[in-house]
Amino acid sequence: MAESAPLAGAPEGARWRMALTAGLLASAGLPLYVHLPRFVAALDLPLAAAGGLLLALRALDFAQDPLLGRLVDRMRARAGLLAALALGGLGAGFAVVFAAQPGIWALTGGLALLFTAYSLGMILLYAASVDLAASSEAGPHLNLAAWRESGALAGVLLAAVLPAALTAAVGPRAGYAAFGLLMAGAALAVWLASRPLWRALAPRRAPAFALRPLFAAGGGWLLALALANTLPVAITATLFLFFVEDHLRLGALAGPYLAAFFLAAAMAAPGWAALARRLGTRPVLAAAMALAVAAFAWAALLPAGAAWAFAAITVGSGAAVGAELVLLPALFAALLARHDLPQGVAFGLWSLAGKLALAIAAAVALPALALTGYVPGAPPGPEAARALVLGYAVLPCILKLLALGLLLALPRKVF
Repeated sequence: MAESAPLAGAPEGARWRMALTAGLLASAGLPLYVHLPRFVAALDLPLAAAGGLLLALRALDFAQDPLLGRLVDRMRARAGLLAALALGGLGAGFAVVFAAQPGIWALTGGLALLFTAYSLGMILLYAASVDLAASSEAGPHLNLAAWRESGALAGVLLAAVLPAALTAAVGPRAGYAAFGLLMAGAALAVWLASRPLWRALAPRRAPAFALRPLFAAGGGWLLALALANTLPVAITATLFLFFVEDHLRLGALAGPYLAAFFLAAAMAAPGWAALARRLGTRPVLAAAMALAVAAFAWAALLPAGAAWAFAAITVGSGAAVGAELVLLPALFAALLARHDLPQGVAFGLWSLAGKLALAIAAAVALPALALTGYVPGAPPGPEAARALVLGYAVLPCILKLLALGLLLALPRKVF
C-alpha cells in the first residue's frame, strides 16, 4: 500500500475554509430531510411519494458513494476540479429543485444531482481532513473535526431555519424558490473561498482498496456504529415538523426549535472534543448517547402545548448530536491515518452509512404514518397520533440504546 504523503503545510485559514465548505455541504444533508416532506406537500404531490422518492435516490447512493470515493483517491492531483464539480452541482441542484419547482420526474433528477454533488463534496472534504490533520497549522483530528463539524452544524442551522422564515414571509412556493436561489449563490461564494484548500493537497498514487484491511483495522465496527447511531436522528428529523405542528400544536415555534437544536449542537461540539481529549472518546460518546436517550424518552411524554419542555429537549438532544458529529468522524479519520488506508473509498462507505439511515427513516416513517390515516396539517386521529409519538420519540429511544450498546462493545483497537 502506498505511503501517505504529508502536507508541507496547511494553507492559510485552512480551518475556517474547511468549516465554511462543510457548512455549505451540510445544508444539502439533514435539512433536506426536514423540509422535503413539507416541500412535496406544497407542490401538491402525495406524501407517500416523498418516501418512495428518497428511497429510490438512496438506492443510487449504494452504487455511487464508493465509486465517488475511488474517484477522489485517483484524482487527488485534481482536487480543485472535483471541488468545482461538487460545489457547482450543489448550487445547480438547489436552483432546479427549489426555484424551478418541477414535477415529480424533474424533481427526481434535480435531487439526484443535489445528492451526488453533496456526496462528492463530503467525501472530498473528509478525505482532505486526514491530510490536513497531519499539518501543525491545521491541528490533530479532534481539533480539526471540531472546526469542520461546527461549520457543518452552522450550515445545517441556516438551511433548516431559512426555508421556514422565507415561507412564513412570502408563502410556501415563493419562499422555497428564494431559498433555492440563495443557496445557489452561496455555493459559488464558497467555491471561490475554498480554492486554496484544494491546491494544498499533496498528490499521491491511488492505493489499491480492499475491504479486508479496513475491517481488520476496526473500520467495520465504526461503520456499523455510524449507521446505528444516525438512524434515530434520521427518524426524528423526518418527523420533526409533523410532531411539532400536529402533536404539540406549536407550529409557529418550529423555526426557533430547529435553531435551538442546531445552535446547541454547534456550541457544544468544541466542548465535547475537549472532554474527549481529556477523558477519552468512548466515555464521552457514551455520555452524549445517554443524554439523547433521556431526551427521546421525555419527548414521548409531552402533551400538546408543552413549549418550554420541548425547548429543553431540543437543546439537550442538540448538544448530544454535537458530540456524535465531532467524535465519530474523528475516530474514523484517525483509524485511517494509523493504518494508511485509502481515504476516498473509506469515506464513501462512511457517507453511505449515514445516508442509508436517512433513507430507511424516510422510506419507513412516512408510509407508516400515511397508513394510519395521518394527513399533514390536520388534527390526527387517535391511531395517527399514537403512531406519530411512537415514531418520533419511542422508536428513536430504542434505537439509540442499541447504538450505545454497540459503542460499549467496540474493541480497543478502534480507539
